[in-house]
Amino acid sequence: MSIDEVLRAQDFRVTRARTLVWQVLDEAQSHLSAADILQRVHDYDESINSSSVYRALSLFAELELVRETRQGELSTWEPAHDDAVIHLRCELCDITVHFDAPTVNNLRKQVGNITNFTPTSIDVRISGVCESCSSAT
Repeated sequence: MSIDEVLRAQDFRVTRARTLVWQVLDEAQSHLSAADILQRVHDYDESINSSSVYRALSLFAELELVRETRQGELSTWEPAHDDAVIHLRCELCDITVHFDAPTVNNLRKQVGNITNFTPTSIDVRISGVCESCSSAT
């Protein structure tokens, strides 16, 4: 389903800002800050302002179409995905790579079995240095 179809199905208007924000997120190969998203949206249409980008991200989060990840003071955004993913974040270039790991689902089961706590979301992040940055040094 396209973003236009998803929005219409939920009785939301399809706007140029929403379409472009989704396009930028969908094309991205990494997590993007709102400022990064705005900059890339401006590559398509400079008339879209930052509040339109923030409103689109907020709506997409409400509809569970995107995930926000906080890394200290920085928030980054990406299309929603199953949380059985470990985020590998390079400390040098800030790229975030997804690593599919059955360990995350095992952790969910263990937490539930041992503590009677039911996790609704798991966000595992590992910081280090990516292959590109380590070969450049």
